[in-house]
Amino acid sequence: MQTAIPCVIMRGGTSRGPYIQLSDLPEDRETLAKVLLAVMGSPHERQVDGIGGAQWLTSKVAMVGPSSRDDADVDYLFGQVLVDRDFVDFAPNCGNMTSGVGPFAIEAGMIQAGDVETTIRIHNVNTGAIIDATVQTPGGGVEYEGDTAIDGAPGTAAPIMLYFSRMVGSITDKLLPTGQAIDTIGGIQVSCVDVAIPMIIVRAADMGKTGYESKAELDADKDFLTRLEAMRIEASEAMGMGDPTGRVVPKFCIISEPRSGGNINARYFVPQECHATFPLVGGMCLAAASVISGTLVDGIGIVSDVPRQTIAIEHAVGRLETIIECDGIGAAPDIKRVGFVRTARRIMQGEVLIPASIWAGA
Repeated sequence: MQTAIPCVIMRGGTSRGPYIQLSDLPEDRETLAKVLLAVMGSPHERQVDGIGGAQWLTSKVAMVGPSSRDDADVDYLFGQVLVDRDFVDFAPNCGNMTSGVGPFAIEAGMIQAGDVETTIRIHNVNTGAIIDATVQTPGGGVEYEGDTAIDGAPGTAAPIMLYFSRMVGSITDKLLPTGQAIDTIGGIQVSCVDVAIPMIIVRAADMGKTGYESKAELDADKDFLTRLEAMRIEASEAMGMGDPTGRVVPKFCIISEPRSGGNINARYFVPQECHATFPLVGGMCLAAASVISGTLVDGIGIVSDVPRQTIAIEHAVGRLETIIECDGIGAAPDIKRVGFVRTARRIMQGEVLIPASIWAGA
């Protein structure tokens, strides 16, 4: 016997995965994790027994339902399903997958679309962040086609504007989890910042890298990745997050001078391989670090003491334009919100089947 779960597969930004209504899934996290592992086909390096894409960016699940809060229209729970391990991480959010939440909610009948565009207020259950997503809805239907291109996704599509707020201290409840702008971890200076995601930021040169390496080059350097993980474990303890072994947070980022007209160059790790592009949550954290005086990011890229500015993050396949709104630059700037232009595409709709022995259904 098998259990059928309605789902829609969508590309959200530079990620892809199933979008499922929360009402079609079990409520308790232990059972939910087992269901998501079965849906994606984990643990298995090719996820051959599920619908996962056998790599980090395509082993993600977005779960959406009517909001439990008065200040949001929908609740959105994100699950990062590890490919080769029996684990689903519910701690972080995925900014790119957020891109598809608005269109999914409209087409699932949770939101009434406007005649031109529709703004949906999304509560991210994982981090408590509130996201305003503006979707193109000419004639009351979601428009996916358009002229907007984003690095890391092919072609062009209709723009989706995302503004994230309430991201400071997403997991640690602190902007600077260690209480300092710079710490020494493994004999190297690091900045630990928590905006949308707790992240450890290190100068690439201090790790023996230029910062311009490709994903393949960085992933092939096993000694480098072993050293990175040892530093991540030590930094996690210093951030009050305990031993992160087997978990995907905190993240790790190496930075260097920009060379293509951006504000900063960076590579992001998830956590033991390099991200193929640069995630929105990492973009939020890095942009925030650039306006905090004294961090390693402070001074690399030119930023202005203005209420709203765009910080361009160069990465392996392009750049991520990050709009940050805050009151000034300093030791503890009041970060109001961070925005991005993304795109999404609805790819497939139907039912995914899992063994009924894992979950018999609602």
